[in-house]
Amino acid sequence: MTQTSESVTWLTQEAYDQLKAELEHLSGPARAEIVAKIEEARQEGDLKENAGYHAAREDQGKLELRIRQLTQLLQHAKVGEAPADNGVVAPGMVVTIAFDGDPDDTLTFLLGSREYVSDEIDTYSPQSPLGSAVNGKKTGDDASYELPNGSKAAVRILDAKPYQG
Repeated sequence: MTQTSESVTWLTQEAYDQLKAELEHLSGPARAEIVAKIEEARQEGDLKENAGYHAAREDQGKLELRIRQLTQLLQHAKVGEAPADNGVVAPGMVVTIAFDGDPDDTLTFLLGSREYVSDEIDTYSPQSPLGSAVNGKKTGDDASYELPNGSKAAVRILDAKPYQG
């Protein structure tokens, strides 16, 4: 089965290992801890009025959702293969743009998975309005995207380099 580029998430080996470790923890010890909390709360009696039981069930739902998200993400992850350093914007690239072509009004960000957000650099998903507008464009190209208020923003791609972090 061929994957479209939209369903593939590019991750560094470090990011992949970190997410895989989180998945293993959630699937093992964290899941067992939630089950124990539910059983403990169940022992307290009437489930309809048992706040501890309902809180533990809600935590279990959140945990299971995160496990499904991580499982899907890791199944479709492309690991350790940095994009080509050819000036074409793609997931895994650090992109610098200028708003309305103004070289003084710039933004530099990583085009990649929001699952691996770093303090070092802002991360924009390829599916975000800005990410989808610049994805596939080359250094020097112009792009536009719709802002949440419905107006359009114009940007020029100043630079696109593979992420080294």
